[in-house]
Amino acid sequence: MELITFLKQRITLTGDMEQILENAIVRETFGKHHKLLPINNRSQTIFFFESGLARTFYLREDGKDVTHSFHKENAFTAPIENIFYKGPSPFGIELIQPSVVRSIDYREMERFIDQYSELERLIRFLLIDIIKGFSDRLYALQFQSAQERYRSLMEEHPDILQQAPLGQIASYLGITQQTLSVIRSQRM
Repeated sequence: MELITFLKQRITLTGDMEQILENAIVRETFGKHHKLLPINNRSQTIFFFESGLARTFYLREDGKDVTHSFHKENAFTAPIENIFYKGPSPFGIELIQPSVVRSIDYREMERFIDQYSELERLIRFLLIDIIKGFSDRLYALQFQSAQERYRSLMEEHPDILQQAPLGQIASYLGITQQTLSVIRSQRM
């Protein structure tokens, strides 16, 4: 879904605001495996995925690549460590599928927020969505079994299971690819 259509479903956009945002928020198309952000970046960019699939990932000390979260169409993400704490983000963002991505620097977005108070609701929505994602992930890892985490992913995001590589799904679930194969072979 296009960004402006998505925003209109959540906040009231005047014609002036719509035009300013349309001009300020860059729209780009990238191919599969494109890295939007490397690990340890200092970017303050807010991203919105109009189409495609991406993942946030990090590297463990042993160099193993771990998928932290997935971002589907109509999802925002931003490196909150950079934006609010001015430190490097331990997370990178990589596209899993060809994607259309909208982006804007948070500092530029703040200028628009100062002009248009309705945009504060957008930022609040973005931050609440990020916090909810972290909370859900923490709950799943602490209180659900591997089978329950897989079942939840199947029920809530079956498209991710069809589009993302099994190794990335396994690391997201906190299990090995071998364990994922065993779980998938069982009747859920």
